[in-house]
Amino acid sequence: MSATRAADAADFRGPLDISRAATVVLDGRDTVVGWSPAATALLGYSPREAVGQPLSAFLAPLPADGPLPAASDRPAAPGAPGASGPPARPGPGPPPTGHEIRLARHRDGHELLVVTTLCPLAGARDGGGAGGGAPGRVLVAAELGELRQWESRLALLQGLATQSPVGLAIYDTDLRLTWSNTAYEREIGKPLAEYLGMRADELYSGGRFVTPGYPSTLDAVMHHVIDTGEPILDLHFQGTPPSDPGTEHLWSCSYYRLEDSHGHVFGVCEDAFDISDRQRAQQRLALLVEVGRRIGTVLDVVTTAEEIAEVTVPEFAAAVRVDIARVTVMSGELPATGGPAAMDLLRVGEHSVDPAAADAAEPLYPGPPGSPADRYPPVAYPPGSPQDRSLASGGLVLDDNVLVVPLRVGGSVLGLVTFVRSPRPRVSGRPLAHGPATTFDNGEVALADELAARAAVCIDNARRFTRERSASLALQRQLLPHHVPPQSAVDIAYRYLPSDDVTGVGGDWFDVIPLSGTRVGLVVGDVVGHGLQAAATMGRLRTSVRAFAQLDMAPDELLTRLDDLVGQPGVPQGPPSDAYDELTTGATCLYAVYDPVSRRCVMARAGHLPPAVVHPDGRVTFPDLPAGPPLGLGGLPFESMEIELPVGSLLALFTDGLVEARDHDIDQGLDALGRVLGTPAASLDELCDRAVSALVPDATTADDTALLLARTRQLDESQVAEWELPAEAVTVGRARELATGRLTAWGLEELSFATELVVSELVTNAVRYGGGPLRLRLIRDRTLLCEVADTGHTSPHLRHSAEDDEGGRGLFIVAQLVQRWGTRYTPAGKTIWTEQAFPPAEFD
Repeated sequence: MSATRAADAADFRGPLDISRAATVVLDGRDTVVGWSPAATALLGYSPREAVGQPLSAFLAPLPADGPLPAASDRPAAPGAPGASGPPARPGPGPPPTGHEIRLARHRDGHELLVVTTLCPLAGARDGGGAGGGAPGRVLVAAELGELRQWESRLALLQGLATQSPVGLAIYDTDLRLTWSNTAYEREIGKPLAEYLGMRADELYSGGRFVTPGYPSTLDAVMHHVIDTGEPILDLHFQGTPPSDPGTEHLWSCSYYRLEDSHGHVFGVCEDAFDISDRQRAQQRLALLVEVGRRIGTVLDVVTTAEEIAEVTVPEFAAAVRVDIARVTVMSGELPATGGPAAMDLLRVGEHSVDPAAADAAEPLYPGPPGSPADRYPPVAYPPGSPQDRSLASGGLVLDDNVLVVPLRVGGSVLGLVTFVRSPRPRVSGRPLAHGPATTFDNGEVALADELAARAAVCIDNARRFTRERSASLALQRQLLPHHVPPQSAVDIAYRYLPSDDVTGVGGDWFDVIPLSGTRVGLVVGDVVGHGLQAAATMGRLRTSVRAFAQLDMAPDELLTRLDDLVGQPGVPQGPPSDAYDELTTGATCLYAVYDPVSRRCVMARAGHLPPAVVHPDGRVTFPDLPAGPPLGLGGLPFESMEIELPVGSLLALFTDGLVEARDHDIDQGLDALGRVLGTPAASLDELCDRAVSALVPDATTADDTALLLARTRQLDESQVAEWELPAEAVTVGRARELATGRLTAWGLEELSFATELVVSELVTNAVRYGGGPLRLRLIRDRTLLCEVADTGHTSPHLRHSAEDDEGGRGLFIVAQLVQRWGTRYTPAGKTIWTEQAFPPAEFD
């Protein structure tokens, strides 16, 4: 049944009403002398069958125990008296007052629970004879389930009248109140008797509907419903209830016309639910969304502070002041801790729509004088003021219509935001655009704290950016090597000249990377563009090259990995660009690896200029090294080139800023560089200075300049011992003997035990998992290097062995005995290497 049909069919007379219930007239001996049609409908017996029968033939007391039929039980097969009864269930509960629950027997044989009540008839006398008694009492009966349904409807009405939070009221056709529930009484603040008969506009004077497209007054809306019969749902009404005269509320109201069973209109029903709290929550959420949209649009501390003041006035406060620590504004640093005395504040943001509100907070006095270049006035607050207490406690302070919230980031306070309300009547539930209330409630305090937290994050981001911009001139120098440790492979000298661009920051870099086997990696690169973004990209590339180089990658493989890294989305991206930032469009790189044992140099380049090689006789060449594409393009391979360098050769790596200028092309610059490098010099440092002076005479350039010089060396034959061994089990013992013998010759007997274990484990793994022939090499350099090479390509790895495992611990033991170990892959296979520190006597 639909809700509409249920409302039409509702009958509130009750199932025991004499006009509806089954009625049985009894004589003084409880013999049926009268039987109504409703009784026939209930029990199935006709009056002819029932009259003259004792009441006990139809009704019986409830059994003390045993199963009871449900209120609506019917037999499985109508007309079968012997049908089995229902399963046991709890009792029917206590009967209503003055009523009795009985077990009735239907004519078709099934049993049902009924509620009965007896009414004596005035002047009744006992009669005699079967069916000949005079009427003495009337028994009224109804099904228990029907009575329970009727009682539930009454309970529902009772709940709506006394417990529902929705205010319900009935107005007659003259729009005078005739009834209201308890929730409505609470809104009015008086008992019903005191406002009965009043008009709605009298109860809520000054209120209005704020939903567009509908009349604005209560009278107009109710008249419309009465006249048209069309319900009006969810109108928003704004007004001041009598129970809270200082606060405006917002209700969601609906109106329905009331008619009797004959269609006569007798009034209108109003239901109203106070949605002020919900409205405030929606407004606060909308303000948070607006804050997220408008605050932090640029990485500037002052702009962010101004945005805070603008977005919260007048929606949240009549006046807002934003004070930030001087060091945060000027240099992007965190302010010192220590309370108000240690906080030097600048007024960087202020907005007000009410001069009275701006002056409502504690008076401030000028802070310590700033420099003439300061754009923002210094401020300080008197001891005991809300701002002073907030700085002292690090928490928010509410003082009447002034709310001070610190801008907290981690354990630091960057500044304060002061929200001030106007001294005006409080508005609850009103759209914030109409103005906030006089004071701040708990929800608004929490909102202010959230606003300040979001603003603090934006200011902190801007602060960090300011700090990094302030340090941008030193950023690249910090990323470049300040000291290159001594290398056995090469002697090193280098120079770096920053661009004379206004930012002073470019993307050139170089590095010297110690590698396994006394080898050294030399790298120089250039990121296109200038500014913080180029320097940051340079830092990422330099770090990546160093990381890949430590994996002993070949130069062409290293550049391939670097190209993949640069080509990934987001890698070349940096902070939002402004007037000082330029887009990074690409990068070039040259990477070379020199081995002082073989005197072989392997190199590859990615769009970079080739190195210059100065032979011991002074001859200068530029190797025809395959160029390769710049980093980030992807899809094209890189090629390595291997050359042999005589001892004392000079390898020069440089960026285009050294050889390229506005007044000549690169070829002229390369020729000039070759002439300078071919001239004998007392030292590499002197040669660097000559090259810079000759090619960048005025020490200024439109591009960064990096120059790295490396003079090759070769390890003495006495420092290297190498053996080729077969991949056989007996080789392990032979390898130990060879290693300990060489250590004895070098005077390193103290390392014999550890070296025997290392050699034994590495050779065993090579025999078992690799392939022959094997190579064992010991190098006595700044550390003792041990290398075992095989033709396999599988890399060993550490693992944790269980207590009952018979193997798997060898490499773990090796790792505990050496300073470092690793794997180096070659075209012929792989090399496992270790490094051990010399005994202390070696450094005496």
